[in-house]
Amino acid sequence: MSDTSVKARLAADIKAAMKAGDKARLATLRNIHAAIKQREIDDRVELDDAAVIAVLDKRAKQHRESLEAYRSAGRDDLAAQEEAELAILGEFLPQALTEAEIEDHVRAAIRDTGASSVREMGQVMAVLKPQLQGRADMSAVSARVKAHLNASG
Repeated sequence: MSDTSVKARLAADIKAAMKAGDKARLATLRNIHAAIKQREIDDRVELDDAAVIAVLDKRAKQHRESLEAYRSAGRDDLAAQEEAELAILGEFLPQALTEAEIEDHVRAAIRDTGASSVREMGQVMAVLKPQLQGRADMSAVSARVKAHLNASG
């Protein structure tokens, strides 16, 4: 990621898509922009990059779920559209972490919080969420934390 904010990059990409006449990309970018604006209006705040990434991560998760549903229903046309939109969303999300990197973060968070049982899972997730949001599937991270705490507790 460059020094430019995610919202500024999004605005620049919207302009570029308009100039290029890329209607499909433009529609996706506008939908992303609308989701960010909606969150700002709902929460009455100006979102920083971390909050914007959280919005984008949530949308990416929704697209992945839709993609899976369309594939299982044999709707390749709709699955292709979801893949295209997910790819555009991915341009604004931080680089995804590898399984090994996620594992390292989980182990470090458990060690740093001193968590030893599933009852302390919230503390571990509170440490991990800002580090991993947009870079890993948080439900998978949660399952991994739970597995570690069950094994140790």
